[in-house]
Amino acid sequence: MTPRSGRLQGKVAFITGAARGQGRSHALALAREGADIAALDIAEQIETVPYPMSTRADLDETVALVQEAGGRCLPIVADVRDIHAMDGAVKETLAELGRIDIVLANAGILHIAQQGEDLDGAARTWADAVGVMMTGVFNTIRVTAQPMIDQGDGGSIVITSSTAGLSGMLDGTGGIAGYTASKHGVIGLMRGYAKLLGRHSIRVNSVHPMGVATPMVMNDQFAQLYADPENAKILDVAPRLLPINILDAADVSNAIVWLVSDDARAITGITLPVDAGVTSP
Repeated sequence: MTPRSGRLQGKVAFITGAARGQGRSHALALAREGADIAALDIAEQIETVPYPMSTRADLDETVALVQEAGGRCLPIVADVRDIHAMDGAVKETLAELGRIDIVLANAGILHIAQQGEDLDGAARTWADAVGVMMTGVFNTIRVTAQPMIDQGDGGSIVITSSTAGLSGMLDGTGGIAGYTASKHGVIGLMRGYAKLLGRHSIRVNSVHPMGVATPMVMNDQFAQLYADPENAKILDVAPRLLPINILDAADVSNAIVWLVSDDARAITGITLPVDAGVTSP
C-alpha cells in the first residue's frame, strides 16, 4: 500500500452508522486524510422505520471504498442501543486497529409518514428514535472514552445532531418527537463530556446539519410527507440564507474533518451548524 499523508495520518476513527449516507461519507473523508476506520452499523431493518435501512452489503461497500482510498477498514455489525455490543465493538477495534483517536456518533433514523399512529405506535417510534439517537450516543461515548483516556494522546468526539436540535421540529408523532428530543438531548451530553474529558485533551463537539441528500431523506416516504404543505411548514424550521436546498453528505464530512483535526485543537463544547444559515439569528 502506498504510504498516505494527511491531517489524520496514523489516527483510527470509530464511526457509527457507517454503512451508507453521512457515515460512509465521513469514513471516506477521514480515510483520505490518513485515518483507518472502524465502520459500525446495525446493517438490518428496525421494524418501525418506514424506509429501507442499510444492509451488510452496504457496509461491505463502505469497506471497499475506504480501502480504495488507502485506509484499513474494520466492519463491525452492532446495534448502538446495546451497550454490551458496543463495548465488544471497541474491544474488536483495539485488537485489530490498535487504538481509537476519533469517535463519530453518527447513527440515526427518521420516522416519517406516521400520522394517525395509535398510542402503542407512538410509544414504539419514540423508543426507537431515542434509543438510536440519544441512548446510542451515550453508549458510544461511554465505551470509547476510557480507551482514549488510557492512550494519553487526546482525541476528538463528534456527535451528529441536527438543525432540529437547535430550532425544533415536530409533527405530533412519536418518531419525530423522539428525533427532535434526541437531537436536543445530545447537546447536553456533548457539553457534559466536553467538561469531563477536556483535562485529557479529548475534545467533544456536535454538528448540526440541515437536510442531507442521503437515503434517510431521499426516499418515497419522505417525498410524500413533504408534498403536504402543512408538513413542509413543520419540516422547514427556518429560511435558508444561502441558495442551498439540501446538503451533500460531503458538506458535513468537510466540517467534521476540520473539527477532528489538529487545526481545531482549541475547539471543544461547540454546536457547529452546517445549514446554509437556517439557524442564523
